Amino acid sequence: MLNQTLYRLLQWTWGLPQTLAGFIVYLMHRGCPRYTFQGAVVTEWKSKSSLSLGMFLFVSDDPFCYYPQMRSSFSEEAFSKRLMIHEYGHTIQSLIFGPLYLLAVGAPSIAWSFLPVFVKKREVEHVSYFSAYPERWANHLGEAVTGEVSIGEP
Repeated sequence: MLNQTLYRLLQWTWGLPQTLAGFIVYLMHRGCPRYTFQGAVVTEWKSKSSLSLGMFLFVSDDPFCYYPQMRSSFSEEAFSKRLMIHEYGHTIQSLIFGPLYLLAVGAPSIAWSFLPVFVKKREVEHVSYFSAYPERWANHLGEAVTGEVSIGEP
């Protein structure tokens, strides 16, 4: 477990670009439920996707949206927690890459998530979203730092 004060200090200095962007998104979603998790600020927003920007996590209010097959294996609360551990792993990547995070992790992650060529590849080849390096690594880091289980590869 990371020291929360050190975690926040590093996010607001070394991880400033993504943390500042996260703070702006945080302000835009003021009416959404919020809580903290190991120094990170978690917002449950009305989106199909989850997102991590520095120390700000935005988790979907519909965690099963992209994974309906997981409804039979997990409660909504348990599955949402696993997704949050994954997103927390991205915050650790932010600490590793600092100002390069958005290029090294953010851009590849967004491309893998939304570019039609990658969406089609995942569908046709039955490739897990969590098999791409930023996602697989985020799962590993989230689990290693928190000691809790991430989403894995459904």
